[in-house]
Amino acid sequence: MKFKYLENVAIADIAFEAYGKTLNEVFENSAYAFFDMTCNPKTVKQKIIKIIKVKAENEKDLLYNFLSELIFLKDSKQLIFNKVKVVIKNNKLQATLHGDKIDYEKQELKNDVKAITYHMFNLEKIKNNYKATVVVDI
Repeated sequence: MKFKYLENVAIADIAFEAYGKTLNEVFENSAYAFFDMTCNPKTVKQKIIKIIKVKAENEKDLLYNFLSELIFLKDSKQLIFNKVKVVIKNNKLQATLHGDKIDYEKQELKNDVKAITYHMFNLEKIKNNYKATVVVDI
């Protein structure tokens, strides 16, 4: 399982848990959860490739900054994605995103995510796997 939505966390928010065997994978699956809550990924064509770089003091802040960058791209550039490849090294992330400009007529849009919140926000390693818990404000 890549991710699952958490029920009854907050009224005006959506929460999810994302999983991965590696740090790269849990970041990718967090992005997939984000993509899924904003649109039907099957309705987004991969016309644009965007490479982003994000850094932070620690892995948890790196995840927060990465997901916040996805919101920034949606709001400022009108970009929405459905595929991602993440590479993390020394609290620096490079992500290759595939997607398109938002098209209200051709894409099935869902929730307009406004922000990543710190409420319940967590990234942890459990045995040999990673789990991220994220609540977004819609």
